[in-house]
Amino acid sequence: MAVLHGAPDANVGSASPDPAVHPDNRLDYTDQAMFLALRATGEESMAQMVWVYERPVDLDAVRKLHENLGFGLFGRRIETSPLPFGRHRWVAATGPAAPLDIEQSARPRTELTDWADERAGLPIDPETGPGWRLGVLPMTDGSTAISLEISHCLTDGMGAVLTIIDAIKGIRRELGYPMPQSRTRSRALKSDARDTLRSLPEVARTVAKTIRLAYRRRNDISRSAPPPQLAYAGDPDAEVQVPAISVFIDLDEWDRRAEELQGNSHSLLAGFAARLGARLGRQRVDDGAVSLLIPIADRAEGDTRANAVSLDSIAVNPAPVTTNLSDARAAIRAGFKKRRDEPDESLELLPLIPFVPKVAVKRGADVLFGFADLPVSCTNLGDLDPTLGRADGSDCAYVLLRGINGRIPRKLLEQRRGLLTVASGRIGGQISITVVGYEPGAVNTKQSLREHVLHVLGEFGLTGIRQVEG
Repeated sequence: MAVLHGAPDANVGSASPDPAVHPDNRLDYTDQAMFLALRATGEESMAQMVWVYERPVDLDAVRKLHENLGFGLFGRRIETSPLPFGRHRWVAATGPAAPLDIEQSARPRTELTDWADERAGLPIDPETGPGWRLGVLPMTDGSTAISLEISHCLTDGMGAVLTIIDAIKGIRRELGYPMPQSRTRSRALKSDARDTLRSLPEVARTVAKTIRLAYRRRNDISRSAPPPQLAYAGDPDAEVQVPAISVFIDLDEWDRRAEELQGNSHSLLAGFAARLGARLGRQRVDDGAVSLLIPIADRAEGDTRANAVSLDSIAVNPAPVTTNLSDARAAIRAGFKKRRDEPDESLELLPLIPFVPKVAVKRGADVLFGFADLPVSCTNLGDLDPTLGRADGSDCAYVLLRGINGRIPRKLLEQRRGLLTVASGRIGGQISITVVGYEPGAVNTKQSLREHVLHVLGEFGLTGIRQVEG
């Protein structure tokens, strides 16, 4: 890919790829699977990063950040194939995806996360755009928040981190994608048809693997079906804003407590997620364990996949984790080793994705993500480059890392028997932890979720907890 180091007078989109290089702009099968699954369920999945400064920000620097963000993994959109079973493709969408949104009226600090939720509720679309947005909120106590929302169909968490760091540094990466609608419909039909014909031998082999895997996992498929009768506390088709809260703990305290419990930062986060999952009723019926769905980054240099991760499901017993993390740490180590030694055979079925009917995509996602086991998504981004915290050129006070479902039908939440995600990153001398949770049949507010989170952190003996709302 071509790289431009942005200068003050650089023109957005002025970088050009080497004309001798013709990158394959077809979506990776995993990326197409995510796109189709979200389209089938009506969800909007996004990553959101919020910087909080205890002062007014340098708006000129934020405007430059806004200009620089529209490159690399953010500078593209999805163009669907005209064939119902064709491969979708990336097309260029460099430059700002939407205007920089600077709130004209200051709001109280107590409304910070309400504003972040409102930002997450704005339309984001990886196909029609905008694929990402940037907004600024001045607050009445003199502090300022900056929020960035990105479609998960454009990038995963680590891809977002790397792209944002590039933008802060003024680096603009040109991926060499064609402009939207650069192929005529006739040409697109012929090209995608040829690609499909060439893929048929691979598809035939994949069908045979699918039959064998479906037989072995017939119980999982059966359990993934939604309950036959569901009673909804409200309109089942209404879109729900799932509560999300963030807390911050000094790294010294976090690491010291992890060591005292015979664990490390990874196992302490996993123990917290398991204990919180148990508190919110997400234990497996057969053994009482909590299934943690842990993404493992697999992004290489120059990797343009949107979601360059593998998913590892690890069962953690929530009972002993507040006094001893040895079992949780061992389970994580064994799970990672198994994933290295035995790659997920479900991934071998991905060449079938373009041919799968919408209803089957929905059911397949339920099996792939293990919704029948009431999983808790647990993302640990680890130690982050300090540059990430410098949205206006200098260090902010807090960085919120949020994995958000911008809109999700209540019916889907109830069918999956709720949702719980935990995401963390270590930056600025503290660990940032964001929890997004919905419990069927319960009072689902930010206050109730905050009480659950603070209670569980207290069980671990963690007391130096700060909240971003003041």
